[in-house]
Amino acid sequence: MELTKQEISREFQAILHYWKLRMTDPAGGFYGRIDANEQVDPEADKGVVLNARILWTFAAAYNHGVREEDLNMALRAADYIHACFNDTRYGGVFWSVTAGGKPADTKKQVYAQAFTIYGLAECYRAAGRAQDLELAIALFRLLEKHSFDPLNSGYLEAFLRDWGELADLRLSEKDANEKKTMNTHLHVLEAYTVLYQVWPDPELKQQLLGLLTVFLTRIYDPQTRHLRLFMDENWVSKLAVVSYGHDIEASWLLLEAAAAVNDEEITRTVRALALDLAGGALEGLAGDGAMIYEYDPASGHSNTERHWWVQAEAMVGFLTAARLTNDATFSLAVQRLWDYIQLRIIDPVNGEWFWGRKADGSLMEGEDKAGFWKCPYHNGRACIELLKRL
Repeated sequence: MELTKQEISREFQAILHYWKLRMTDPAGGFYGRIDANEQVDPEADKGVVLNARILWTFAAAYNHGVREEDLNMALRAADYIHACFNDTRYGGVFWSVTAGGKPADTKKQVYAQAFTIYGLAECYRAAGRAQDLELAIALFRLLEKHSFDPLNSGYLEAFLRDWGELADLRLSEKDANEKKTMNTHLHVLEAYTVLYQVWPDPELKQQLLGLLTVFLTRIYDPQTRHLRLFMDENWVSKLAVVSYGHDIEASWLLLEAAAAVNDEEITRTVRALALDLAGGALEGLAGDGAMIYEYDPASGHSNTERHWWVQAEAMVGFLTAARLTNDATFSLAVQRLWDYIQLRIIDPVNGEWFWGRKADGSLMEGEDKAGFWKCPYHNGRACIELLKRL
């Protein structure tokens, strides 16, 4: 089916409806998990990343379509973050809380602080509440105080509750235990971009420019046209794996950040990098139109799973590249991705999107429908960004 604004708008409303209907916890905030069989787990811990992404999604939905019900959902998420995730003793937000809202994992993962800034800044744009902007700014100050590396630039990965040194820095079990990662830097960049749009602070602008420079000079590999994923504090790359989804997601997020700081020279440089990343990401497209997950040049092995978030980000990144270049290769990629999403990723029975499928078309087994990592942010944001571009 042809990619149209009507089709994308319909899907966006379906995504929002699922999260309103299925994830709202009468006891406060949102449930921590819905399993692969559509069963709510009311006892599951609640992750701050999921809550911050719900916050961002509904605030952005309100800013896009100005529906009161979306704003109410955003404020519900923001209020829960203020009440349960905010560490009033040491500052920052907890990684997780219990189903009842008590601290569970109290580490200070920089990735999680960034997503909370992202959601709160978008909520401030929607509702104009001082407490949301104040907490976003406080989190920015904490990252600059504890995480920013003044010697080598960039941001260190994670800390104990009191911002002391943490041995295990990993965001998840599949990640390398390194002090700097592409993923965290991408989402600090994303968060600082939105915060700067609502709070044009000179120091924040300087740090945002610094993040763009880090991507241009440290994280992007011009030889491969891909992003380096895991690095030590001196930016020495530790793993050669290619993440196609992150490459294409970064391609358009870098452009958004460059537009926010409004610097002509860096915008030109970032545009060239973004198109290189988009071109490199074309390597990840499979014969069925979907984008695969990863490739390891060292072993020659590809992870050919088709994850939901990778397909969503690929649509936005390739449509952005198509608009900048008028290259039909990118336009065709977007249409084929949308065809695949409709056929294989959208759940036609229960709504929302499946986690993903294997190369043979079968569903990835045992993956949550909603949880710590499965959220409305990638596919919801893709809908908003596609509607802006179509």
